[in-house]
Amino acid sequence: MVQLASVDPTRDSDTPADEPFDVEPPYIPADEALAAVTAYDDRFLDRELSWLAYSRRVLGQAEDASLPLLERVRFAAIFCQNLDEFFMVRVAGLKRRIAADMAVRAASGLMPRDVLEKIWDETRVQMERHARLFREELVPGLAKEGIELVRWDDLDREEQKYCKKLFKDRVFPVLTPLAVDPAHPFPYISGLSLNLAVLVRNPQTGKEHFARVKVPPIFSRFVPLGNERFVPLEDVIGEHLRRLFPGMDVLEVHTFRVTRNEDLEVEEDDAENLLKALEKELLRRRFGPPVRLEVEESIAPQVLELLVEELGISEDEVFRVDGLLDLVGLHNIADLPREDLKYPAFVPTTHPQLAEVESAKPVDVFKATRRYDVLLHHPYDSFATSVQRFLEQAAADPHVLAIKQTLYRTSGDSPIIDALIDAAEAGKQVLVIVEIKARFDEEANIRWARKLEQAGCHVVYGLVGLKTHCKLAMVVRDEPDGIRRYTHIGTGNYNSKTARLYEDLGLITTNDVIGEDVAHLFNNLSGYSRNPSYERLLVAPDSVRRGLIERIHREIDHLRNGRPAGIRLKANSVVDEACIDALYLASQAGVPVQMLVRGICALRPGVPGLSENIEVRSVVGRFLEHSRIYWFENGGEPSVWIGSADLMHRNLDRRVEVLVQVPSEENVAQVSSLLDLAFAPTTFAWQLEHDGEWVMNDGTNHLQELLIERQRRPRLVP
Repeated sequence: MVQLASVDPTRDSDTPADEPFDVEPPYIPADEALAAVTAYDDRFLDRELSWLAYSRRVLGQAEDASLPLLERVRFAAIFCQNLDEFFMVRVAGLKRRIAADMAVRAASGLMPRDVLEKIWDETRVQMERHARLFREELVPGLAKEGIELVRWDDLDREEQKYCKKLFKDRVFPVLTPLAVDPAHPFPYISGLSLNLAVLVRNPQTGKEHFARVKVPPIFSRFVPLGNERFVPLEDVIGEHLRRLFPGMDVLEVHTFRVTRNEDLEVEEDDAENLLKALEKELLRRRFGPPVRLEVEESIAPQVLELLVEELGISEDEVFRVDGLLDLVGLHNIADLPREDLKYPAFVPTTHPQLAEVESAKPVDVFKATRRYDVLLHHPYDSFATSVQRFLEQAAADPHVLAIKQTLYRTSGDSPIIDALIDAAEAGKQVLVIVEIKARFDEEANIRWARKLEQAGCHVVYGLVGLKTHCKLAMVVRDEPDGIRRYTHIGTGNYNSKTARLYEDLGLITTNDVIGEDVAHLFNNLSGYSRNPSYERLLVAPDSVRRGLIERIHREIDHLRNGRPAGIRLKANSVVDEACIDALYLASQAGVPVQMLVRGICALRPGVPGLSENIEVRSVVGRFLEHSRIYWFENGGEPSVWIGSADLMHRNLDRRVEVLVQVPSEENVAQVSSLLDLAFAPTTFAWQLEHDGEWVMNDGTNHLQELLIERQRRPRLVP
């Protein structure tokens, strides 16, 4: 494995230092200081239960009557989608550890079995809340607005005739009834598929039989009837089962759904050809063991007993739902063209430092970046006229010699992929690091990798044992004064679709030191370079954890020497125990710590003597908060790092992650202003209490609405 190393940043003529010249070496705590932290045995919240607390916050958005109705429907669908993935990955992992007799106590002090039981209890409560919300609020609310989700018995004669014809012409030909008897073993039930459990009786013999009918996922979950009326597809199928079982009496019809372990395991020994090893593992994914069985509340006892026995699932893993299953399909309802029931339209604008050089011609990203270090804030700043334009312009520019890019997740019709292919076909050197192990995007990434290779790109599938999660793009251009590197480092994926929904930061710069660092890193990823240091980057798995902890200790040192000190960070998840203990040390020393964490947070704030100087907030809203920011007061000369790394073991130990020091005072001021707004007393957020509960604060201003309003106002170029 190649070495990914780093040293502390040093001052250069273009970039502010990470510390003043006269500061002492970073404060390293004595053993007794560490002992004052580790004495708190219950200082870590459980990561799985913390994730479920995030799930509650998402569900809270769906329950919020002040939000536009179709946005509530969207959050209801997102809740289901998130919970599916939680079971497929996190619950499956706990079960795997228990089965393998590797059940070690978590940092929270809980054993996997204890966590699993708490998960079952909590998810059962959440799923019941969700079903009640759908049944008692969303369906009636939609009906009042003329959007009706009806059942078969609610259809009029013409609608039933329409559904009968639809079934005959389109649905019936793709259905496959699978019987269960001595000649037909119980069929394999694919993960997340919606199924009908059918009990039929032979009228001649009186014998009853069980059969399974899969609801085809190729059709819309809710069948449109016209005039914004919809009926569940399983109702249409269930009403016409006699065509599938001619001559039999249909006695019972119940829907059910199985969630399976769908996490991938590609062993290093298997990875001599990583692509083939992953394709093989993708086939295995379909046959992962079940981790959850969802059934209708009204399911017949004998049918449920058969499902439980054949699937080998425990009673604890059976979830009865009072209503429809598989409401991920509500995304289709949320997509209806009813703008009156959605957030007001929002169109990102071109960043002012790019727009300043824009005339009738498209944005010239190269010209702008030679003048400024451009710090982008998506989705408020347009991805299309910045990052996408940057790569499209590079592909078409005859002076560009090479493009290097990492790809973790991208959209299905990606203009980024098209630009890279165009560049390769134009004779430019194109290197693409494709992470084919990106969870649930593996198959798509394999397709992109092969397409890029066929176009002549140099494609590297990441490093064995590590996921390449960093977000990097570099363009090498031949200019009159010599070769110049243009570098983009971001916190989010190169995905033009999610860039309109995910909040992220990105830096486009010609800073020589950053360009040199990124060039060395690409060489590390694609070849056998053993570059010993990076000046402006922190790179995992080598130095992100160590670099951040050193800077936390440095803030303690600043405070002890009478200089301004403070820490503010923004992340998706905070779990890493070493980083959390360092933040506890800072709090004990009196350093104020503010944290904006969207999802999991294992740190317990507000504990007297341990973390009373730590505040943890969470924002869940219209956009998914996704950027990672690490801000240090640094004795009065604030230092800011942005990048791809969350404070999680997988990010710090098992992924290639990059944090870059924001290079200019203007950029630092921009990030500082964003954090000031996020932590203002008047800004609404969820607040984490010491007992692990999240409560709403008294703020009345919503962060994302404030940023949308700020984006709509004219912005001056620094």
